[in-house]
Amino acid sequence: MTMDPYSIVLYPFVTEKSMSHMDKNNALEFVVKRTANKELIKKAVEKMFSVKVKSVNTRITNKGKHATVVFMPEYKAEDLGMRIGVF
Repeated sequence: MTMDPYSIVLYPFVTEKSMSHMDKNNALEFVVKRTANKELIKKAVEKMFSVKVKSVNTRITNKGKHATVVFMPEYKAEDLGMRIGVF
């Protein structure tokens, strides 16, 4: 089965709190497909952005499923945020 990362990671979710996570925890937040598990989300983000993911935390809200993705120290969330247009 081939995995399309763009069908799993829908779009970045930007709030004041998510920007704080970016600065303090080297993390970005994305809205993801509700049926995606943490391992799928990790592989999709790594494939889409050519980075290494340290961990993934998920939660389901009324706006959909959110994944907070923490990157390995050698990859900066701020640089990735600039590449995808968060700023």
